Amino acid sequence: MGLLDQLAGQVMGSLGAQKQDSVAQGDLMGGVMALINGAGGLPALLQQLQGSGLGDQVASWIGTGENQAVSGDQIKNALGEDNIQQIAQQAGVEPEHASAGLAQLLPQIIDKLTPNGQVPQGDLLEQGLSMLKGKFLP
Repeated sequence: MGLLDQLAGQVMGSLGAQKQDSVAQGDLMGGVMALINGAGGLPALLQQLQGSGLGDQVASWIGTGENQAVSGDQIKNALGEDNIQQIAQQAGVEPEHASAGLAQLLPQIIDKLTPNGQVPQGDLLEQGLSMLKGKFLP
């Protein structure tokens, strides 16, 4: 099994093991992909989140320790209401459900995309995101 298969498997296992909000996390995966791409890549999205007052949380997601929780309101404030509206519309849910689901999903995805506390650069990240999208979306 390749590294990218392991990454996707870990995220899927983590999502399945946790009790989730009423939003299916797979429905939000396309929104996460759009967020990362729209921000200009994972490093740019991380900077946006850190610049919005989530520096400690983001550092925990990247680091090798336990992930700090974040609320749906914090995610909405960090990403902007327009982004949340767009993601909610894509997933077919209300905006407050989308922000709550993203608050659960983003820490896990960022944690899995930053092995050993390092933000990957280039093709490996793109391949990982594409594989995750394939695992979450039919």
